[in-house]
Amino acid sequence: MPKEDQVPVPKFDMDSAYAYVAAQVAFGPRVMNTPAHDAAGEWLIGRLEEFGATVERQTFTATAYDGTALKSMNIIGRFNPEMEDRILLAAHWDTRHVADSPLETSPTAVVNGADDGASGVGVLLEIARQLGKSAPHIGVDIVLFDAEDYGDTGGGNTNSWGLGAQYYSNNISGIRPRYGVLLDMVGARDAEFAMEQYSLRFAPDVVRKVWKLAADMGFPHYFPKRNGGGITDDHYFVNTIAKIPMIDIINHRPENKTSFVAHWHTGEDNMDKIDKRTLRAVGQVITALVYREGNGTI
Repeated sequence: MPKEDQVPVPKFDMDSAYAYVAAQVAFGPRVMNTPAHDAAGEWLIGRLEEFGATVERQTFTATAYDGTALKSMNIIGRFNPEMEDRILLAAHWDTRHVADSPLETSPTAVVNGADDGASGVGVLLEIARQLGKSAPHIGVDIVLFDAEDYGDTGGGNTNSWGLGAQYYSNNISGIRPRYGVLLDMVGARDAEFAMEQYSLRFAPDVVRKVWKLAADMGFPHYFPKRNGGGITDDHYFVNTIAKIPMIDIINHRPENKTSFVAHWHTGEDNMDKIDKRTLRAVGQVITALVYREGNGTI
């Protein structure tokens, strides 16, 4: 039921989101056990605290598929922490430790993760800034997952991916969110976010809400109403372990050799691949989702 004191949906600032993406990339690759990773984590915590979030550092040591002990940290920023009705918004903030895409030709290439990681976090930081300026009638948990991208490519070990999401799902503290939205690779030019298979299986109502919002707001070309493939991403573990319905907004390109954009897991994943208009489309839709849920108008 609509609330009497409606909170207007803020305008998503694509320039601000772009700056947050660039700031992450400036640290260099955010791979666990490196100074760049630790410095970026402190910067992310500082931004969430600046915007008024109650921040929890969820630290843990994950064991990678190759036996490496990964010093990891999920960053949880809670807005309106006292509210029982909550939404989870998430992205991963780590980067791939090796450029292992079959499209990569340089054995020494470094993955800076502008799109794969930083774009989703940049969108969430801009949403967090708006939450701090104008509180919605709903609680919001912004979770930045660590250790998502240190998985075993081609090894068939599904559980080697999303280590931060697995830890979060097994160790949820506080009030459980009603549902969640994951953002992954949401910054590329001409992105297409098809309806991901596990999202449709576990959270079909959330998929319908988001894709209808996108169409109503003039972004149907970014959110085509077609079924995409299933991606073992952080949302898979939130759905299967925590049992929180969660969708994945991800630029899945099945027509490409890798099933993703050409710069995925390559040294080409840099700021020149980021399009502000794509950030705006995703950011404005999710901002509207949050505030309209709070207003009771969706």
